[in-house]
Amino acid sequence: MKRSASLFVSTVVLVLAACAPPAPAAVSDSVATPAAPAKLHVVTTVSPITNIAYNIAGDRAEIVGIVPEGVNSHTFEPAPSDARRLADADIIFLNGLKLEEPTLKLAEANAGADTQIVLLGDKTIAPDEYVYDFSFPKEAGSPNPHLWPNPFHSLKYAEVIRDTLSARDPDHAGYYAANYDAFAARIEALDEAIKQTVASIPQQNRKLLTYHDSWAYFAPLYGMTVIGAIQPSDFAEPSARELVEIIAQIRAESVPAIFGSEVFPSPVLEQIARETGATYVDDLRDDDLPGQPGDANHSYLGLMAENLRVMAQALGGDPTIMAQFDTSNIPGEDAAVEQNQ
Repeated sequence: MKRSASLFVSTVVLVLAACAPPAPAAVSDSVATPAAPAKLHVVTTVSPITNIAYNIAGDRAEIVGIVPEGVNSHTFEPAPSDARRLADADIIFLNGLKLEEPTLKLAEANAGADTQIVLLGDKTIAPDEYVYDFSFPKEAGSPNPHLWPNPFHSLKYAEVIRDTLSARDPDHAGYYAANYDAFAARIEALDEAIKQTVASIPQQNRKLLTYHDSWAYFAPLYGMTVIGAIQPSDFAEPSARELVEIIAQIRAESVPAIFGSEVFPSPVLEQIARETGATYVDDLRDDDLPGQPGDANHSYLGLMAENLRVMAQALGGDPTIMAQFDTSNIPGEDAAVEQNQ
């Protein structure tokens, strides 16, 4: 009897084992996970354009700015190593209007068959809107290319960037559109803050005499007058005769302040200030973003807010108005954006 019971139990165990589902296979740590969608490779030039591109592209693009902050973008020569970045780019955004000719030539020589080269300024204003002035005389053939100090020209840059990204990456068109809409709302707020700041400046002081003329598309929009630029069109120092004329003009116009540039340091400005009694202000920014990457004010919006604060302080207005304006980037901190040093 004991042997029969033992055989019966063994049989049951074998039957149950045969009917049991197979054990799950061991999961290896090396099993591949779905790859994240590839990001667009975007190359830009000057830091305001780099930042506007970031505000629209956010984390959907790897962005590299070729022109270092605080460098003369008119004469900047890209390094040979930049040729590889341009060759690998899906999209290259430049200002155009002959601002970055060496970079444009390098891009055209190295861009891949599928690379798009987009000249933002050329898509923003028509030739009959070009401004020729002190630093950019018409006979030299190059219009003033500094469109971005006009907030609505920068918004057009953002629109072109949005449309270009969406065409290249249609799966994320909604993301680019949402970023653009948020940026557009911020531009409207910036416009209002600028109007209030300029209104706080005594009317007779709403004059800009700068070293390099970056404000030709800004001043008419906000009721200010660019009465001159000290830097000659060849980017050299002004001659002795030109200095005499500039000093006479400052005295005649009763200019309260003259504005230098972080990009174009010039020893003659202090001399002009001493001889005219005007205040010399050396921290107006052409395209050098304030703060450091990752800071809330390291943005195109921060650039404009800082410049209006500087202008108001020097010209007798209220510099605190701009402090209430939100200068942060739409997608958050921009620390991941690479700008050449």
